[in-house]
Amino acid sequence: MTMLKSTQFTTPEKIGAELNKASVLVEALPYIKKYHEKIIVVKFGGNAMDSMEHVIEDIVLLKRIGLLPVVVHGGGPDIDKELVKKGAVPKFINGLRYTDSETVKIVEEVFLRINAEIVSRIRAHGAKAVNARGSIKVRKKSEKFGFVGEITSVNRARLLRTIKSRFIPVISPLGIGQGGEKYNINADTAAAHIAVALKAEKLTILTNVDGVNIGGKLLSHINFRTAKSEIKRGNISKGMIPKVEACIYAVQKKCPKAHLINGLIPHSILLEIFTDKGIGTEIVYKNGDAE
Repeated sequence: MTMLKSTQFTTPEKIGAELNKASVLVEALPYIKKYHEKIIVVKFGGNAMDSMEHVIEDIVLLKRIGLLPVVVHGGGPDIDKELVKKGAVPKFINGLRYTDSETVKIVEEVFLRINAEIVSRIRAHGAKAVNARGSIKVRKKSEKFGFVGEITSVNRARLLRTIKSRFIPVISPLGIGQGGEKYNINADTAAAHIAVALKAEKLTILTNVDGVNIGGKLLSHINFRTAKSEIKRGNISKGMIPKVEACIYAVQKKCPKAHLINGLIPHSILLEIFTDKGIGTEIVYKNGDAE
């Protein structure tokens, strides 16, 4: 029996709304074609964790329509809460967390919990996901940061096997030292290195602001030289520094696109990838930028 859609309650307003939906799909089509079977690295964490459900929905939709998402998560606020419970005071140097031997244990526990939750939620939406632990090798960055790692390599072959098996890798920013010791890594930095290692088409970093804001104005694009200058002036500060620096690193190493977007906006990933206007701030190379 043929099923016919009812038009009994169709109104001009409803028709207009449906046409708007259709126009959105048409606008998205060239981007769906462009990014089909291309790796997209998405980093989220911190305050964006509060909006995890719509972020997960976006990531699963990317997978369903033929993109290859890779997730890197953070978890700073949860780490801070655990430290406070244990009577410790979180300490940061230029936006990077100082990590002693006790803190790194807390970091690992928090990351295991967050990673498991992300994997579980992705699976609940019908996609396959796995904790891609042990994918990052590091050495100690500096004594002043404690157990903070500087990335020496990313296990590209292992991650590509995971992707080829149709799983979404979910990666915690925890590195393994030469002797098997664990090191904390800034999640933005980890995402940038992973994007470069995988030759990703795009790096998208979610934060809790709309992008890079200078003098009360949101910048839709910012080049390396301007970004570095604004960091020196203090206009780009605190946790935004490693985010901007991560995007610069990715683009310098030939990742075609790197964006900072507001993860608190519902479906911001889809808006950034599949619309002409996009949202947030794109970090771009401009002739004359220092490499």
